[in-house]
Amino acid sequence: MPKPNVREQLLEAGLRTLHTQGFNGCAVQDITQAAGVPKGSFYNHFESKEALAMAALEMFWVNGTARRALLADDSIDPVERLRQHFQKLSKALAKIKYERGCMIGNFSSEMSGNPEFRERLAKIYADWSLALERCIEDAKSAGKLKAQIPPKALAAFLVNAWEGAVLRSKVELNGSAMEDFEQVVFAGFFA
Repeated sequence: MPKPNVREQLLEAGLRTLHTQGFNGCAVQDITQAAGVPKGSFYNHFESKEALAMAALEMFWVNGTARRALLADDSIDPVERLRQHFQKLSKALAKIKYERGCMIGNFSSEMSGNPEFRERLAKIYADWSLALERCIEDAKSAGKLKAQIPPKALAAFLVNAWEGAVLRSKVELNGSAMEDFEQVVFAGFFA
């Protein structure tokens, strides 16, 4: 297997470091140390820490593509697609012992004052909500949506509630908030 180039090393180390420590909690030196490269090489590959953070956010979002693709798999019952989507997210959080939370939520809290990050994060939320909305529409067409809530509003609510549950799990270092989320969503909204 070929050795990753310095840019890839920085990006992977940046993703891990930014996800663990947050944007304000780490310095370029922390990232270069984690990547095992000299600090001076950072600026050969990234204009700024913000540029690396944006690339890391993009990598984080792209890494979740398969989980979101499940939402459109019409060979699976739409409610089951939703359940599996959120269960896979829960398992990913459990794997990191709930310590890091969701990078999207973390950056939303930390970087919303930066217009470029705010715009990208808003687009991520909109894309995720749209994927959920389409799946909820399938559930509605199948007669499995109990609540009289427009799919678009319910999709936005699910993203908002999920991100809140993730924040709480990060504080409590357990999956109780995920379990509560799943119980309320699937008993309350879907047949």
